[in-house]
Amino acid sequence: MAQGIVIIPTFNEIENIEAIIKAVFALKTPFDVLIVDDNSPDGTAAKVKEIQQKFPSQLHLKIRMKKSGLGTAYVAGFKWALSHEYDYIFEMDADFSHNPNDLEKLLAACENGADVAIGSRYSNGVNVVNWPLSRVLLSYFASVYVRMITGMKIADATAGFKCYRRTVLEKINLDKIKFVGYAFQIEMKYRAFVNKFIIVEVPIIFTDRTKGQSKMSGGIIREAVVGVIMLRLRKIFNRL
Repeated sequence: MAQGIVIIPTFNEIENIEAIIKAVFALKTPFDVLIVDDNSPDGTAAKVKEIQQKFPSQLHLKIRMKKSGLGTAYVAGFKWALSHEYDYIFEMDADFSHNPNDLEKLLAACENGADVAIGSRYSNGVNVVNWPLSRVLLSYFASVYVRMITGMKIADATAGFKCYRRTVLEKINLDKIKFVGYAFQIEMKYRAFVNKFIIVEVPIIFTDRTKGQSKMSGGIIREAVVGVIMLRLRKIFNRL
């Protein structure tokens, strides 16, 4: 068994799933992969089962009955990974917006002292490819907003490409995680921050998906805006 497992949540990612799995397994560093699929109607889970025949010990699949949000998918994946004794647990998208080659950079950061390594789009300029300017500005200033409210010194507060040491996820009460979209990504970083874990940003280049459809929505953005204030208030009143 590899030391690290890459959790990839999916909903209708049939166009990307085989390529992303094989790209992870092609790396020099061995990683296992856990796909958390929300019962995709396009057959994503069936394709994963097919690929499992070639990688029976490296590729794992957890199927949920319905689409329940990114945050709950990751929490389910975290619990599975902790129960299977992985030392390093990764978050990564299925659509190649996160380059699988950067997994090794995130792992190296944690092996060299970080508790959480973030694949950061904004720690070294703005490194985003194929996004319209409006979305770049929304994402960038969302991180500015998060820094102002929470006090975290993180350039890319909404980043979803991360490596955790297992000790971080053991310390955080996963049953108390409230949010599902951008706010989930912020909440996980904030909980690590208030628990005084070492958070390191690793510069990456983020490339927008070329296949499949984005899951972004207005509701996810609203959750993030309100969620940041709620997190800060919970911390002030010692209810985080």
